[in-house]
Amino acid sequence: MQYGICNLSLVPLRDDPADTSELVSQVIYGDFFKVLEQRKQWSKIRLAFDKYEGWVDNKQYVEISEDQYNALCKEKPKLSTDLVEFIEDDNNQLFPITIGSSLNGLSLLNHKYDGASINEKNTKSNIIQTAFTFLNAPYLWGGKTPFGIDCSGFTQMVYKLNGYKLLRDASQQATQGEALSFIEESEPGDLAFFDNSEGEIIHVGIIMKDNYVIHAHGKVRIDRLDHSGIYNVDKNTHTHKLRVIKKVI
Repeated sequence: MQYGICNLSLVPLRDDPADTSELVSQVIYGDFFKVLEQRKQWSKIRLAFDKYEGWVDNKQYVEISEDQYNALCKEKPKLSTDLVEFIEDDNNQLFPITIGSSLNGLSLLNHKYDGASINEKNTKSNIIQTAFTFLNAPYLWGGKTPFGIDCSGFTQMVYKLNGYKLLRDASQQATQGEALSFIEESEPGDLAFFDNSEGEIIHVGIIMKDNYVIHAHGKVRIDRLDHSGIYNVDKNTHTHKLRVIKKVI
């Protein structure tokens, strides 16, 4: 088994080993992983954080040892909290990194960082404040940053920045936490999941107070939430059908 760590700001995680393949997620600076299969130009990886799998370009990560991987797994996560910051390598070159980047591998990569960071769990009351950091970020299938993000990438990153782990896809996140019977039982920071006509979970958002929800749909936006689902005031219609509310924290 081989192991790797992302040494660049943001690397595409693709469905198949090709630049033209679907973007299923993104590997953020400092993310580390197992290499399940290595080909001449591509590697299939499994991220340590959420066990998500996909293909990355071999030129866009650095190999590490099993001992280094295991040591990173045992460390308390330390994350960057500035929207954009820079790390510096031993040649004094600067590399931009985005909010939520892992800083645990800095010494391993011989990189320096002097921006803001966090390595503690926050209370649930901080979830909405963190969510506002991503407000108006454009929707991007597979995206995980304020410069492009999808619905489950949004919820995962908001929770991650507060010290909690969510799985990657909305359907996977819906398996976590405790189901609530009514919106009235929910608190700001709980997750609302929405399904399609086939009953498949296809969307997720974060519940706010006073029956509002913040979610990624076209952009990260705030809409009304009722027992039917999400009501978009711009379109004067319901855009998503409510399936279940989950309390993860």
